[in-house]
Amino acid sequence: MKTKVLIAEDEPLMRERLLAQLNRLWPQAEIVMVAENGNDAWDGFLEHEPNLVLLDIRMPGLSGIEVARRIGKAAHIIFITAYDQYAIEAFDAGAIDYVLKPVQEDRLRKALDRVQEKLQATPTDLQAILKSLQAATASAKPEKMKWIKASVGKQIKLIDVDDVLFFQSDTKYTRVVLAEYEALLRTPLKDLLDGLDSDKFWQVHRSTVVNAKAIAAAERVDAERMQLLIKGHNEKLLVSRNFTYLFRE
Repeated sequence: MKTKVLIAEDEPLMRERLLAQLNRLWPQAEIVMVAENGNDAWDGFLEHEPNLVLLDIRMPGLSGIEVARRIGKAAHIIFITAYDQYAIEAFDAGAIDYVLKPVQEDRLRKALDRVQEKLQATPTDLQAILKSLQAATASAKPEKMKWIKASVGKQIKLIDVDDVLFFQSDTKYTRVVLAEYEALLRTPLKDLLDGLDSDKFWQVHRSTVVNAKAIAAAERVDAERMQLLIKGHNEKLLVSRNFTYLFRE
């Protein structure tokens, strides 16, 4: 199976350098996207489902750490970082690789060699490592949203986020589904994600984010897909292949 690679780097010269180095070191790999910011990187990941993602840590929009947290075990990750030793210790604590800027080709070759050895295995669950890294490198983050304003008919309702069963993209809007009613939010789902607590709200599909406490069960549809049963709601939510790891024993 051909290895698909996504590169996310906001510095133009660094992007060009990474792309050239990767083409020299691993010509058989298919580079499916080169993203300039974290939001595009996440959208590209959902669209192309790469096996390997090279992530700059600091980018506009979502940071590389935030993108990696969303990816979870769905792909192997190499961080491109300018951080000093205190951050590197977090990488060394687990099976996650990094390359320091400016990227030296020999160091990148070693990281790629390790990835090629691991491609037959399940990628490492990075959550604990990423929490440690985020605490060490990130400045104070704003509180996660607790309330949203959404349209219900002619009314604008103030909704407690914890009462939402799931969010789902719906053309220009986001569906906000509760046990008793539905509402529409003008904020796109990908922008809404930044304000949601990722420990409580899980993205299970490109178009769907579900409240974890609302999940009654997960059932298999076929070899690669699953669907979720939601408490107090008849609609079943499809889980894309990238997120089935969330429901494995």
